[in-house]
Amino acid sequence: MDILRIIIAILLPPLGVFLQVGIGAHFWLNILLTLFGYVPGIIHAIWIILSR
Repeated sequence: MDILRIIIAILLPPLGVFLQVGIGAHFWLNILLTLFGYVPGIIHAIWIILSR
């Protein structure tokens, strides 16, 4: 299941975080990072998925 979440996180980082932790602080932070730059959003999403 983590492989699927990582693929989703690469395509849509906030969706990957949402599937892992739901709507919370990490989700909103990921949206902000994705708006500032796509790559920081991907890095944060993968980090959240792999750390939980």
